[in-house]
Amino acid sequence: MAPTAMSGTGTDAEHDPLQTAVWRLRSRGCWTDAAALLAPRQGAAAALQRTSLLVERCLFTGEGWGEAEDSLRTAEAVADDDDARGAAACERGQLAYAATVLGVRDRADEARTALGRAAALLAPGGAGRALLDFRRGLVAEHLADSPQAARAAYRRAHAGATAQGDALLLSFTWRHLAGLALREGEVAEARHGFAESLRLREELGFLVGTAPALAALADAEPEPEASRLRAEATRLFRLLGGVPSWLATHLPPAA
Repeated sequence: MAPTAMSGTGTDAEHDPLQTAVWRLRSRGCWTDAAALLAPRQGAAAALQRTSLLVERCLFTGEGWGEAEDSLRTAEAVADDDDARGAAACERGQLAYAATVLGVRDRADEARTALGRAAALLAPGGAGRALLDFRRGLVAEHLADSPQAARAAYRRAHAGATAQGDALLLSFTWRHLAGLALREGEVAEARHGFAESLRLREELGFLVGTAPALAALADAEPEPEASRLRAEATRLFRLLGGVPSWLATHLPPAA
């Protein structure tokens, strides 16, 4: 069975040293180095995990599209059951979504088609279903401008992540549900969701995702707390070399 790819902490029940090392690199935005650690491993699971890292790098940096595409084709080629094929389709959908939302190339139709294929292949309640629901929510919110459909998908993902104990995916679902709440003027609900997202990322040590969580919470807080949070987000953003790249427009300019 294929792993949930990039929704978990990267460590398993046996505390695999390789997975721990991959997680530590990934959490600091070193996706290429993390993927390189997996190169000696063969099989569908390793190919999928490597692809997931490289796809995430594209979304956070806007770079590395060719390498991610090559890795994805390999993962698709070696997929040996419906779980692996569904997980690879989910990664294709995410890569197409990232290219579209970052303005690299309009691949919205490909994103929808790939995620639809993943939905047909992944068993309801299976390990990869919550991540798929979350990504379908992203497409609904940011490509289809359908907040109602996005909310329903995020809630399914949130329930699935809760059932699976997937704290990192929960940090994403909390944040995006909070974003929809803020969009509708539900400030208290948004503040709670953003705070939960930040708490989980700090507990997990997901450093590369902490600056966006701080900036999101700042949007729901009054002054002077909002400015304090944005200043901390800016510090982390610079520490990580300007990653995620899309966060630059949401932070104060350099002094």
